[in-house]
Amino acid sequence: MQKGILTLLIALLPLAATAQDAPINDDGKRIEKDQMETRDYRPEIHGTIRAKYEYQTGMQASRFEVRTARVSLTGNILPIIAYKAEIDLSDEGNIKMLDAYARLFPCKGLAITAGQMRVPFTIDAHRSPHEQYFANRSFIAKQVGNVRDVGLTLGYELPTEMPIKLEAGLYNGSGLTNQKVWHKEISYSAKAEMMLAPGFNLALSAQGIEPQDVTMHAYDIGAYYETERFHIEGEYLFKTYEDNAFKDVSSVNAFANYDLPLKKVFRKMSFLVRYDMMTDHSDAQTLDETTGALAITDYKRHRVTGGLTLSLFKAFRADLRLNYEKYFYPEKSIAKESEQDKVVVELMIRF
Repeated sequence: MQKGILTLLIALLPLAATAQDAPINDDGKRIEKDQMETRDYRPEIHGTIRAKYEYQTGMQASRFEVRTARVSLTGNILPIIAYKAEIDLSDEGNIKMLDAYARLFPCKGLAITAGQMRVPFTIDAHRSPHEQYFANRSFIAKQVGNVRDVGLTLGYELPTEMPIKLEAGLYNGSGLTNQKVWHKEISYSAKAEMMLAPGFNLALSAQGIEPQDVTMHAYDIGAYYETERFHIEGEYLFKTYEDNAFKDVSSVNAFANYDLPLKKVFRKMSFLVRYDMMTDHSDAQTLDETTGALAITDYKRHRVTGGLTLSLFKAFRADLRLNYEKYFYPEKSIAKESEQDKVVVELMIRF
């Protein structure tokens, strides 16, 4: 694996050699000399707050929760060097360090990111909380394909007429809290995004991760089509476990969103519907105390979600989200209290 890393870095040298005399900014665009003198290197502070109320119809019980209280610091220290540090002060009541990375732009279209980050995998799992269409994430984004890790990511936008973005990286595979552990095998993740036609995007992803002693391989295909008012998206994820340590996992996420412009208090009203499902899933870390085999951490289920979003400002800046989630479990499945029929009201603010 160490030879693989060296090969990957050597492969970057021809790209770096093609760099322009003028440096590149974080959008991959060349900065002219007259712009360099006036460039602002002061850090930018951003944040996301999501406060929600949930009513669980089966228990006839409710709760208030601060689901997200993220604060991030981003900026450039040179035109070709950027950084980001993000912390969540209330991830379901816990403080978590999310992103902490440095990013280098050696030439046009190429980005090298080192540190702690969301790995390039899937469409929905890669969305930030303020970019989500629903109050609660899909099963792909929360349980099956949700990976944030420490490592190195390379991103390159091909200089072609059809926009194509490639991302690939190597990571510890043990998550964010076990960074001092030595690894004989390094995890990987890769993703390709193609804008095949105006508004039509196709994404392909592959991933191999070993959180402990069992390696998981996952493959994802997703696409969306959007116009000025419509966004239609579908995604399928397939996960396998080496040595048949656990049965294969499938997960689906499909939804549609329609925006109705408004002129007074709210900028727009969005109507949403989603179907998602997953088969029995294991995180490859939790063992069954009786058999010693991998335990089911998330049971098979289907869900239908209906939603209405009122945007007070620009979309994904100040949204009031109202959702109803209906779950369907097969016999012998165990439903967690938070994964049952419920009404969700959420206020999301992005600054």
